[in-house]
Amino acid sequence: METATQTVTKETTMKTERMTGAEAVIRCLLAEGVDLIYGYPGGAIMPVYDELFKYEDQLTHILTRHEQGATHAAQGYARTSGKVGVAMATSGPGATNLVTGIADAQIDSTPMVCITGQVASHLLGSDAFQETDIVGISTPVTKWNHQVTKAADIPEVFAKAFYIARSGRPGPVLIDITKDAQFEEFDFSYEPCKGIRSYKATPPTEPKSLEDAADLINAAKKPLIVFGQGVILGEAEEEFTALIEKAGIPAAWTILGLSALPTSHPLNVGMVGMHGNYAPNKLTNECDLLIAVGMRFDDRVTGNLDTYAKQAKVIHFEIDPAEVDKNVMSDVAVMGNVKHTLAKILPLINKNNHQAWLQQFNDLMEIEYDKVIKNELYPEKEGLSMGEVLRGINEETKGDAVIVSDVGQHQMIACRYAAFSKSKSNVTSGGLGTMGFALPAAIGAKMGAPERDVIAIIGDGGYQMTIQELGTIFQNNTAVKIVVLNNEFLGMVRQWQQLFFEKRYASTEMTNPDFITIARGYHIPAKRVTKREELKEAIKEMMTTEGAYFLEVCVEKENNVFPMIPTGASVSDVRLS
Repeated sequence: METATQTVTKETTMKTERMTGAEAVIRCLLAEGVDLIYGYPGGAIMPVYDELFKYEDQLTHILTRHEQGATHAAQGYARTSGKVGVAMATSGPGATNLVTGIADAQIDSTPMVCITGQVASHLLGSDAFQETDIVGISTPVTKWNHQVTKAADIPEVFAKAFYIARSGRPGPVLIDITKDAQFEEFDFSYEPCKGIRSYKATPPTEPKSLEDAADLINAAKKPLIVFGQGVILGEAEEEFTALIEKAGIPAAWTILGLSALPTSHPLNVGMVGMHGNYAPNKLTNECDLLIAVGMRFDDRVTGNLDTYAKQAKVIHFEIDPAEVDKNVMSDVAVMGNVKHTLAKILPLINKNNHQAWLQQFNDLMEIEYDKVIKNELYPEKEGLSMGEVLRGINEETKGDAVIVSDVGQHQMIACRYAAFSKSKSNVTSGGLGTMGFALPAAIGAKMGAPERDVIAIIGDGGYQMTIQELGTIFQNNTAVKIVVLNNEFLGMVRQWQQLFFEKRYASTEMTNPDFITIARGYHIPAKRVTKREELKEAIKEMMTTEGAYFLEVCVEKENNVFPMIPTGASVSDVRLS
């Protein structure tokens, strides 16, 4: 029998060896290429942690300060590395603390495997200490979940879990393992899953759909592409760029699609949606062909569906059949991984340009610049704006950094103004809108891309939801740069209260602690900026300091994010003020 610390190879995984279910968990992770997991130990998962101790030279465990932090860190790791993120927790409250991150990963299509301990199988249903039905709780927010009560089931369940998590439209999977299954011995062997009869990860592409889509694209006079995270998840950046350049089509992005196309690309016309750019929102209702690539027509993108792009033909490139015709009816649906479908349609597309149509975008961009962007990036008033902080970061990083944002006004500012030169650079909570996401996600993002600068842009509200993860940064010496834009408000809620609730600022003003003292308590260098003349040098100091750094920028308290589409309004009703 091999020693517990012997390196696992492809050949050894196929041998049958006697071991406990707990050791089998570790061996399954290694067989799937996992070398980093995030988690928090407890009684029901302790046998697995005991085995993990023996494999610490092959599998690094990051002890987060809260189980929710483990899931967000796993998400950040998955988003920058392209691998499956792994999080682990104990039963009961440990398991339930994972649910927010699991739900976030589900709606944002992030591949993640979560492992939870569970009370012994004979105690199931008895309301035993720290027993919670995590399988029942997590069913609506997982791509698949399974409870293991027999050790012999562990290899097959893990193989299936990783296959489901990473294949097709990715998502989170949860495996719940009873404590007796962790102690039980069995004859272990491992074979990776290559397919499941009842699960078709990628639907077939109908050749006629490619021909029909190409005909519409070639005939269009005013085509507009809206692209989402499917381009990044499908690793289709090269094929996507080739398509828009050959056809000369303006391309706008959802917040999760951001960075798939460099922000400086001449055909990149900005962000769609509630706080998106003026031009793509207005012209959505003037295009004659709307081409959706790897996006799902979220309500924050479409506004009022009754008035959304009714004049346009719609092509939907999509991997998940459930998203087609769910919100917006398509004239042509091109199913499959966009990397493959875009490559197949490219030879059918005529070389073209739409200069007059593109000029309409440029004209509206100038209007937005004069009325909104100029004042945000180069404010003449005394107080600091959030936009000028992002401008300073762009100047220092040249668009090469990974930007991890939380949820709120600062998120919209970061997505609107951060410059990106390469893919997998924008990490944010999209569909669920989870405050507290950014700090732990930045930890995972840095570990997933250790060669890149990672900057967390966070509001003072969301920062305090997971501020304890400063301890994770300190313990692991993780070189994350943290920027808190402090307006002493829950800014996005306050903006809505100002515009739609007659400035009744109910429970949105924050009395904050001394963030600098807290950061220094975790031995993280820190600085506070209150004046414009201090900003440039502070950003430079942050980026040139080795290791982690905390920068607090005190911005205007009542600064609003525009453009804005009010809830229930048409995208063409976008407001500039």
